[in-house]
Amino acid sequence: MTHNPILEPGRRGLWVPVAVLSVGALVLTACGGGGDDDDAVEIDQEELGQGAMESFDVGDTFVATEPVDFSLLYRNNPDHGFDEDWMFFEHLEEEHNVTFSVVNAPLSDFEERRSLVIGAGDMPDFIPVTYPGQEVPYISGGAVLPISDYLDYMPNFTDKLDQWDLWEEFDAQRQEDGKAYVLPGLLEDPFYHFSVVVRGDIWDELGLDTPTTWDELEEQLRVVQEEYPDVTPFSDRWELQSTLNIASANFDTVAGWGYGQGLYFDHDADEFIYAGASDGYRELLEYFAGLVDEGLMDSETLTQDDQMAEQKFAAGESFVIGGNDESTQIYHRGFEELGTEGAEARLIPIPGGRNGDYIHSGGRFDSGMMLSASTADEDNFLALLQFIDWLYYSDEGLEFATWGVEGETYERDDNGEIQIADHIDVNNINPDGDEHLLRDYGFYNQPFLHASGSTTELVHSAFRPQVIEWQESMMHKEELPVTPAHPFTDLELEQVGLWSTALTDQVQTATAQFILGQRSFDDWDSYVSELESLNMQEFVDLANEAYERAQENIEDESADD
Repeated sequence: MTHNPILEPGRRGLWVPVAVLSVGALVLTACGGGGDDDDAVEIDQEELGQGAMESFDVGDTFVATEPVDFSLLYRNNPDHGFDEDWMFFEHLEEEHNVTFSVVNAPLSDFEERRSLVIGAGDMPDFIPVTYPGQEVPYISGGAVLPISDYLDYMPNFTDKLDQWDLWEEFDAQRQEDGKAYVLPGLLEDPFYHFSVVVRGDIWDELGLDTPTTWDELEEQLRVVQEEYPDVTPFSDRWELQSTLNIASANFDTVAGWGYGQGLYFDHDADEFIYAGASDGYRELLEYFAGLVDEGLMDSETLTQDDQMAEQKFAAGESFVIGGNDESTQIYHRGFEELGTEGAEARLIPIPGGRNGDYIHSGGRFDSGMMLSASTADEDNFLALLQFIDWLYYSDEGLEFATWGVEGETYERDDNGEIQIADHIDVNNINPDGDEHLLRDYGFYNQPFLHASGSTTELVHSAFRPQVIEWQESMMHKEELPVTPAHPFTDLELEQVGLWSTALTDQVQTATAQFILGQRSFDDWDSYVSELESLNMQEFVDLANEAYERAQENIEDESADD
């Protein structure tokens, strides 16, 4: 298996719309690990160096030489809100000379608010919680800073790209003009979130091992159904979108939350194909259609809301559901509320396939940020770059953003391991704590912390042992190759947006019909013809032309070097 998806990352795989992208005369460059762009811009420190440190490198603590204030669009999660008196802000002001002008945006309409402030020309200095791909709609208007031009001033970011071998992934984010416009969150090791949750107590009762493949899970569902004939074993949430996504790697395709534009790269043929018309996509749908047909999966899975799916699982009407660690805690609360004694929500490793045990690539990039193009003209531009590089990418900054102030919110024990203060909790690692690291202190807050801490030590330090065990159980899986860059021009992107939207709508409709048995797989050829009538081949051809251009540009650049 040598294919790899085009991922449009977002929280829980949200669809990222395609929009117009600016086109420059510069070629696509391959940094190859050094971060030395030919188009790198030199900053005039006399004009743009207000508050900046004269010398700033890996290992240096950023302290502004005079007070600086940076504006940002803050994604306000109602679970913890926003408090200007948090220790997080106090410490940055007192110890680092940094304050913020915060533009609050409720979580419920964060993406809409982001579009509005950028469209109105009011983009703040930076916008965190921006996933790679979400910057595309805003590039053509010139609102977003081409951050790849300034990597020479971000030593911690480039050092982690070097040390963690992430340059290929970063270069894949470059647009048709050869520039990258988003700073992604980085992970030293992949950190996985979503899989399948089973009733662990039922699996133990029936003597069932953790399924290693999707076929084995299917067999186990039959065993469960035989022992519990009144139960529909698998009733999923998120309209099956998470499960389709995690399963798709082992069916040689993309689906669900990871469907994106529907493009999928065939590394053997060295070309893009359209996922929704592929044999792998059909096999994926046939698998889940078989579950529904046998009564192993609830036919309401594709239409019920999350609350209904959770209620069925809590009440023992189903024994399998999609989820993550946070979900398992919610499921256990449901068991407690209903008095279901001994019930266990067990997150299992993502099952493998018939020809291997694969996961999609991209597991080491997470939400990052866009910077406003206007910052390049601000007096404190260099200080902004240094601060962002320190807070979001240095080991010291990441530890501060994750855990707070040593001696106040956490300690390190004799082995150097982080121990949260006795009176504080986060992620239920210290359930007896009467204060919360985020709600009461402002640390471990996504707008100020990429990728849950980035380094494996920090990421693991904030989770319960069973979560780490689950992560380690995923490490043996083979990550599929990175999808090569294929940036479109302005005109192409406009057309691609129209084509991909129509195609995706048709694929999603047909997906539900095939899985629910409302449409026979004997009708597959007709379905593919419907996609062809929606310009599927033209879309694929355009993607391959963009890919070939990118390869030629890289080859030309290598020859020049």
